[in-house]
Amino acid sequence: MKKKMNYFFLLLTIFIVGCTNLEEASNKDAETDTQEVSTVKTNENSEKEETNTTVVDEPVVEETSEPPNNEQFSEYKLIEVDGGDLSGHREPNVVVDIGYGDREYWAFTNEYGQLVRVVADEIILQDDRNEPVLSSGRYYSDEAKVPGVESDVLDEGHIIADSLGGVSNAYNITPQESTLNRHGDQAYMEDAIRSAGEATDFEAIITYSDTEKQIPSSYQYTYTLNGNEIVDTFDNVNPDEVNASLGLTESEPDDSTLSDTEGDISSIDTNGNGQVTIKEAEEAGFSMPIMSDHWLYPYMRDNDNDGMVGE
Repeated sequence: MKKKMNYFFLLLTIFIVGCTNLEEASNKDAETDTQEVSTVKTNENSEKEETNTTVVDEPVVEETSEPPNNEQFSEYKLIEVDGGDLSGHREPNVVVDIGYGDREYWAFTNEYGQLVRVVADEIILQDDRNEPVLSSGRYYSDEAKVPGVESDVLDEGHIIADSLGGVSNAYNITPQESTLNRHGDQAYMEDAIRSAGEATDFEAIITYSDTEKQIPSSYQYTYTLNGNEIVDTFDNVNPDEVNASLGLTESEPDDSTLSDTEGDISSIDTNGNGQVTIKEAEEAGFSMPIMSDHWLYPYMRDNDNDGMVGE
């Protein structure tokens, strides 16, 4: 009986040990499966992370409505003003696009609302065949009433003229001495750009004698024509009066004398060859350069065909 019991216990022990081994083997297989699943999940997450990284690195498209070169615009608030707005009021520390149509001409004011700077990468001439230009050659029938333009000797002067694609609101208008605007350095600068067909790297710097007035004391224009950088600096005064005070206009005939002799070069063409030299024109009292729209231009030789003689 005792031997049978021992034999029974031996069989029971073998059975228990076998079950234990099977359970451990099963657990190991389960752990192995779990590790494999974890590995798969890790690889899937890694692929997802790589995909997300690719999306983040895509270039950001800048808004085309924003002005270029944000650094020079960073201290100014960008506002929109209608090109034909007649109000003479300007906001302080703002930048405004004063180019007609798609042109981008940027005007800046200081903390006193004074127009102090205008820049343009390219000056694009007025296109009267495809733009709604009035018979006067302007985009608008009137200009902004900036304080000071009510003077009898001051014009509503454009920093960038209509003919050069500029609008007529207060961010492109300053009270400018009439003779300077119509016949002086301002007019000469505009004629030079029109004759060249365009200008690049344009910048106007406008200065004032004090912070209370909107009437500039001087202007400086920098621009490039045909690869040459031009710098024009002049005061906001009557150039004829300045020249007279310097004794530079004593030999010049008055306007009535010039108008009476238009088309008649007999008194200018001293050698009678039908052509007028620069020397002959200057001795007759004409100032250089002679532009293509001057009545004397057809009688003179424009060697470089740039629309100017004696520049």
